[in-house]
Amino acid sequence: MSFSFENKVALVTGAASGIGLATAQAFARAGAAVALADIDGGAAQAAAQALIAAGHRAIGIRCDVADVGQVQAMVKETVATFGRLDAAFNNAGIQNLLAETADATVEDYDRVMSVNLRGVWACMKFELEHMRRQGGGTIVNCSSLGGLIGGAERGNYHAAKHGVLGRTKSAALEYAARNIRVNAVCPGLIWTPMAERMVEAGQGEALAGMTKAIPMGRHGKPEEIADAVLWLSSSTSSYVTGQSISVDGGFVMR
Repeated sequence: MSFSFENKVALVTGAASGIGLATAQAFARAGAAVALADIDGGAAQAAAQALIAAGHRAIGIRCDVADVGQVQAMVKETVATFGRLDAAFNNAGIQNLLAETADATVEDYDRVMSVNLRGVWACMKFELEHMRRQGGGTIVNCSSLGGLIGGAERGNYHAAKHGVLGRTKSAALEYAARNIRVNAVCPGLIWTPMAERMVEAGQGEALAGMTKAIPMGRHGKPEEIADAVLWLSSSTSSYVTGQSISVDGGFVMR
């Protein structure tokens, strides 16, 4: 299925690599002007320049979503540059340090929550402020398979991702009658730079074991998440809001 986002504007966080980059590229190919935001501002700008060179409209923005002021500035810059904001994919996220609950530190808890949960809230806050004035829009939040199940030594990450689903459902209720839809995707094991870093950190065996438990027998690709995000952001899902879509090769149905 192809989607058209002609004359639309999309904002993607965590857009310098992996799922975020694949989604920003997909929005651009579908005709949207795209703001690519990432804590690595140089990489975001380089990705935007690559899209511009290919004939698309794009800007790169440095944004640490844990900083509410930077998030507000990100949305303002997007609207100032392109005149509107139609679709947002709140994707930026980090992993926790592996530790049992009794051994996890306050510092790691605060670090993970500030990006993975408060960062999503901040993005939604300023995106919704504009979409409410504009009279419509769509938001897709990136939760995780970890937003649906538990995970030993991953409690901080899973708690934050469960929280993203609560935020998604609550906002969907608030804005359903105002032409704003809010949904979430729950990626399973997707091969991204984050997965590569997990292997480098010695978690390769755990990832291999997880792959064996996937009914489809393989990890996913960032582009497969992008397809789900574009569907949830498009008019073809116009009666869908408050949902969490698992894109995980069937893992959660085991």
